Amino acid sequence: MMKEKDLRCSKAILSNILTYVGFLIIALVGIYYGRSIQGIYPEIRLWTLENVVTLCLAFPFLFIFGRARIPDFFDKSVSMAQRWYLPLALGAVFGILDVLVIKVCMHPEPYVELPPFLQPFPYSLFLYFSGAFEVEVFYRLIPMTLILWLGANYKEGLYFHRFFWVGAMLTALREPLEQWPAGETWYITYAFCSGFLMNLLQAVFFKKYGFLASLILRLGHYLVWHILLGVYVQFVELL
Repeated sequence: MMKEKDLRCSKAILSNILTYVGFLIIALVGIYYGRSIQGIYPEIRLWTLENVVTLCLAFPFLFIFGRARIPDFFDKSVSMAQRWYLPLALGAVFGILDVLVIKVCMHPEPYVELPPFLQPFPYSLFLYFSGAFEVEVFYRLIPMTLILWLGANYKEGLYFHRFFWVGAMLTALREPLEQWPAGETWYITYAFCSGFLMNLLQAVFFKKYGFLASLILRLGHYLVWHILLGVYVQFVELL
């Protein structure tokens, strides 16, 4: 019986590693593609190999999801709806709200060039996938796995949920504080509250449904806010 359990654990870890490596390969393809079109779009944002090397810091944490009480990437206890559909829909809602507040209300006039938060399509697919991946590794995967691993092992997990909520609140505060905006009070309040709420939901999804769920939630946001809005600006407003 133990051998079967060990085998399942080994397969789950291998699946974590192979999926993670696949994400790194996408990032590498994006770097190559970005450099190939830099002559056409000299202002595009480029990743470097250093970004990819830095992401390798997460590999040790892929081995301890079970001991930290976090589902593995493709844990069978997590449904497709929990891992993909629900987080994608929630992320898209945050993206739609950003478009309505920032583009429709605050900047209704057409752009004369792509602003820094938008990139030419289809390069934007690679950049914002890699960007979401990087954010989730350093905002969720590494810190939350470490915190939950400590919580699961401290006094046999007696205070596990307290560890989780402390970690969730701290990691949810990081992005809105790092990206504190300028502007009117109502906009600062909106940006902080929406950023905090999305990151808090991602922490909950990370614990309940695993890393892919938190990543998909952010990708849902990026799909609307960075990619689809970028397509609209590039092919409608700038033509």
